[in-house]
Amino acid sequence: MRTHIPRAHAKTMLEKLAKQTAIYGISTIVVRFLNYLLTPYYTRIFTQGEYGVITDIYALIPFALVLLSMGMESSYFRFTTKAEEEGGDIEAGKRKVFATTWGITSLAATVFFGLVWLFNSPLSHAMGEAYVAHPEYVTIVAAIVMVDVWSIIPFSRLREQGRAMRFVLLKAMSVLLNVGLAIAFGVVGLYDTSFGIGWVLIANLAASLLTFLALLPTTNRTLPRIDGALLRRIFIYSLPLLISGIAGTANEFLDRQMIKYLTPGDGAMADLGIYGAIVKIAVVMTLFTQMYRLAAEPFFLSSFKKEDFKEANAASMKYFVMASMVIFLGIVLFRDVFALIVGRDFREGIDILPVVLASNVLAGIWFNLSFWYKREEKTKYAAYVTFLGLAVTLGLSFVLVPKMGYRGAAWVRLIAEAAMVVWSYTLCRKHYPIPYDLKRIGEYFAVAAVVFCASEYAFAPLGSTLHTALNIVLFMTAIAYAVWREKIDIKALTKAIIGKFIR
Repeated sequence: MRTHIPRAHAKTMLEKLAKQTAIYGISTIVVRFLNYLLTPYYTRIFTQGEYGVITDIYALIPFALVLLSMGMESSYFRFTTKAEEEGGDIEAGKRKVFATTWGITSLAATVFFGLVWLFNSPLSHAMGEAYVAHPEYVTIVAAIVMVDVWSIIPFSRLREQGRAMRFVLLKAMSVLLNVGLAIAFGVVGLYDTSFGIGWVLIANLAASLLTFLALLPTTNRTLPRIDGALLRRIFIYSLPLLISGIAGTANEFLDRQMIKYLTPGDGAMADLGIYGAIVKIAVVMTLFTQMYRLAAEPFFLSSFKKEDFKEANAASMKYFVMASMVIFLGIVLFRDVFALIVGRDFREGIDILPVVLASNVLAGIWFNLSFWYKREEKTKYAAYVTFLGLAVTLGLSFVLVPKMGYRGAAWVRLIAEAAMVVWSYTLCRKHYPIPYDLKRIGEYFAVAAVVFCASEYAFAPLGSTLHTALNIVLFMTAIAYAVWREKIDIKALTKAIIGKFIR
């Protein structure tokens, strides 16, 4: 039976969310895209194996960031809201939350760097032959992680305060510095030296350090200082998030590690390089999911009525799926064009792009499904779901990766994300029912599937020119259908977004 929900509250709240998403997205998408321009650059100057090392490193960094941030980012949003709910000196309460979360994450990151520096040799041997030859890579990566963790809570504070433009400008500065230094190092020939890809890491470290220094004035002279009693309360909330974050990030980087260790023969790093390059082609989907996350997390963890939350979450899920399907089709229908992003030697893996994109869509859906237990402080469910995904990833990887290489890894991740979505939705239905419009959501999935199959199996044999022309027609039809189905006023939406920037 279909559940009808009032739309007035949800509409108002979603307009706010859409504006926040737009200011994060439109402001950052150009500069973040510059970062992805390093992919065509690197895949043309490095071999498959060398780029495999870069892929390996940049798969491990997010895992380390999640481990050392300890779920404090979501905890910061939740406990600043609690400070408002509890009354008293709200600003003092928020400063205490900021100082404590910043203090514990900074301490953890500094200790981490010290341990890596002390045990550099055994860590290098554990990570593989490429790192044995260059153990300094491991130390530099640890330094990057340390500085980036120092920056996490100050950046979260900017989001909590609604200072989106300051957030965006500082992130943009970091990206531009990284890209500029990386290209400059290549121009002067540093990548041809024995240190090789180490210069990629040096560029990243310099950009991260300068960004952190630029962040410091935004802290209003608040110093990292741990309040023991508050930290205990925060840890009760954040520990399940930490566990789920570790498992969830492991799901995202294990595909790379499984390729590295389970691919038979000597071509593991080459396969890893190809896989990493194809994943990078999904840049548009990645950016969309990221900018939505930046706006949605503080929005849905803020203080408003339970029913309003349910209405807004149900509606946002529908619109997220709609937009994701449009982006999915925009990339897969024209993937031959997107393949030009990477070097010729890396394009053999372009056939897995639809699978990679579908995995990203499911990851975004699971992110939407996670808000209720973060809001209700039942974060243990995050651990349950992510450990299911981890179990699926580990189990299937040993079956598919040795047989199919990086293609098997892509399918493993898709299946793991699907399992997480199914179980997360089951938990939601049981413990916190939200009236998701499953009919409409299923409709958008069905339209995308029909369009994809028509392009892939009916029109592909017609020749490249006619195939491309028909793909354009299919894509525009899918967009028009979504606009018509949701009665989206494009003019009004554009005006609202522009107005957000003008103000």
